[in-house]
Amino acid sequence: MSKKFLTDVIVQSAEMPAITANRLAADIIAAIKSEIIETGRFTLPDFGAFIVRETPKRTALNPRTGEKVAVKAGATVKFKASPSLKESAFAGLKKAKRKAKKD
Repeated sequence: MSKKFLTDVIVQSAEMPAITANRLAADIIAAIKSEIIETGRFTLPDFGAFIVRETPKRTALNPRTGEKVAVKAGATVKFKASPSLKESAFAGLKKAKRKAKKD
């Protein structure tokens, strides 16, 4: 999903000018970012949750040279889909497979 996709959905749904919808999409993204920064989590019911996870300090291998490289500890944002989203995605996958077999 992109900001343009979100803007297009807002334009179609709310019948507002594209410039205003683009600003609204940017505000929504900024609000989600700030919530993740403040609380370490953002949840949309029936969609899923974005959760900040700490990554430990570790040693990795450089694939080109094969030498060991130290990787600093950090953080990453993980997404966990809600059960209803998983169910819907699975149903869509099964439907696509059936359609592919038909053709």
